Amino acid sequence: MKTYPVERVRNVGLFSHGGAGKTSLSEAMLFSTKATSRLGRVEDGNTASDWDPEEARRSISISTSVLPLEWREHKINILDTPGYADFVGEVKCAMRVVDCALILVEASAGVEVGTEFAWRFADERSVPRVLVVNKMDRENANFESCLQSIQDAFGDTVVPAYLPIGQESSFGGVIDLLQMRAYTFSTGADGGVTESDVPESMLDAAETYRLQLVEKIAENDEDLMLRYLEDEEISADELRAALKTSVANGIIVPVLASASTTNRGVGIILDALVDLAPSPQPTYGVNESGQTVPVLPSGDGPVVAFVWKTIADPYVGKLSYFGVMSGTLKSDSHIWNVSKGVDERIGQLFCMRGKEQIPVSEVGPGDIGAVSKLGETGTGDTLCDPSFKVTLDGITYPTPLFSASVTPRTKSDLDKMSQALHRLVDEDPTLHIGRDPESAETIISGLGESHVQIVLERMSRKFGVNVDFELPTVQYRETIMGSVQKVEYKHKKQSGGHGQYGHVYLDVCPSDESFEFTETIFGGAVPRQYIPAVEKGVREAMEEGVLAGFPVINVKVTLTDGSYHAVDSSEMAFKMAAIQAFRKAAESANPVILEPVQSLHVTIPDSYTGDVMSDLTSKRAHVTGMAPGDNGHSTIEAVVPASEVQRYATDLRSITQGRGTFTTEFSHYQQVPSHLTDTVIKTMKAKQETRV
Repeated sequence: MKTYPVERVRNVGLFSHGGAGKTSLSEAMLFSTKATSRLGRVEDGNTASDWDPEEARRSISISTSVLPLEWREHKINILDTPGYADFVGEVKCAMRVVDCALILVEASAGVEVGTEFAWRFADERSVPRVLVVNKMDRENANFESCLQSIQDAFGDTVVPAYLPIGQESSFGGVIDLLQMRAYTFSTGADGGVTESDVPESMLDAAETYRLQLVEKIAENDEDLMLRYLEDEEISADELRAALKTSVANGIIVPVLASASTTNRGVGIILDALVDLAPSPQPTYGVNESGQTVPVLPSGDGPVVAFVWKTIADPYVGKLSYFGVMSGTLKSDSHIWNVSKGVDERIGQLFCMRGKEQIPVSEVGPGDIGAVSKLGETGTGDTLCDPSFKVTLDGITYPTPLFSASVTPRTKSDLDKMSQALHRLVDEDPTLHIGRDPESAETIISGLGESHVQIVLERMSRKFGVNVDFELPTVQYRETIMGSVQKVEYKHKKQSGGHGQYGHVYLDVCPSDESFEFTETIFGGAVPRQYIPAVEKGVREAMEEGVLAGFPVINVKVTLTDGSYHAVDSSEMAFKMAAIQAFRKAAESANPVILEPVQSLHVTIPDSYTGDVMSDLTSKRAHVTGMAPGDNGHSTIEAVVPASEVQRYATDLRSITQGRGTFTTEFSHYQQVPSHLTDTVIKTMKAKQETRV
């Protein structure tokens, strides 16, 4: 593939709700530009973008694919991203390196939750946008109602640049509103078009939409506005140049129309990307002195690159995808990783097309490439020339919302599991791996249940590590509700030689503190040197409660009396006596189980408030307040038992069609209702038996 100057490079991300046709559009783009010789289909699992076996099996995109193509002497790097919420981390990564967001909206559905997320992420990074109303050939496709939905959601910056000719099965072309020319599609899937005059039946509609577009363009250009008000003729080329500036500044979002599965309107979209999408723009980094400095996309400048994606391959090792922000990165060179403070050797560089690795000698400014086997480099790192050390903004990932406990199936799986999990985290930074010190469970956390499930399936396929997963053990606690006095235990053993003798009396009662230990020994009934052993024994006994083996909290223990033997007493003997005395006391002091309670903050559109409230009530939640927010959203504040919200990511997504978000944090412990106590005890004992 040729090396193109930066002004002829376009980095374009495809974003949408799941099922709007991103992968089909990218496949049609490859076919139209002759980058591929056949038009693949998502249903057949043979697209260049969805090359992962899991993607082909599920017929959805799971990770972002890079698909470079050439059109009109320009290089367009298409980044095809997933549309489902579980894989929003991939969307965030892609949004970090694209210069234009091509957002697809299904013609029969209008704006959906994935559309809203894509728009919001583009807003966060001020990425220019172009909208495509796709699937115009499908049943119930309606351009006008879809356009209205878009404008209602995103405002009057959205204006049509092309008008479809027909819809549903009669969708046969588009009208270029700047040139007022019609382009009729060929009947085959070759992407051919025939230029003609605007059909008489659509002339009035085209004139109306053209007026809106020209007025919007003129609003943002003083010279054009004066000429427009004076009814002076403005050429289509002048309008197109002004439109490109407005798109780059985020002032106008042009709307196009297509039917990607039949390759209709795809050439028009490619033309629009060349004519309207911006080339790579200057960015900013922070130098070693903490100053913000510009990073210019120039081939003569020092090399600065940003690693935005990592793939863990069991055969070729780690594959790092990067965008060159400045300079030209060359194969067989060295570069400095500012984020890790290490020198990295650059081996063979690649231009990626799906899973295909096309070797290249260099990657120029503004372009996207890949390199394998970087030792320390991970996603979000900045690579640069040692003479120009700057750190670029990283990627902000969403917080994990679903956790699962993973258990290896065999000894061989156990030996390989830890390394495999950490390689998956390198590949997907939205994953978190941890270990619960109480239950000794390995915990993997992701953005949803499907996310975690697919990751574990990928681990099995890539690394041969098979695991079972279930919900993590809820960390219950035990405490006592009553008080007991003078609970006695005498630890006495004689087996030849020195024996063991420890004798204690304990008072045990509830406390506001997690644990209090005091003593009221009088007259040396228990020698001073043995009192710390008594406290140590009580603490050890509190690690496993008498009901279900959960740790005991909120108790006060007082050592009131006891006795000792001049020869047989020892710290161990008093420790054992304290353990048994505490257990005996706990059984008599009305023990109960406490459950962890989470503070829950749920942000939802106001229209879902009733449904979410009802669901929270069914989860034993106590709503503490509700705060109004922006854009018709509100935040519900509640406290809810942790056991009730382990799958809340799935539940909330179902209730709000993916529009709701939430955060949780530990609040306090409260007593488990009596009718649920037996269930908790049985579940815990079953888990203990399974481990044994």
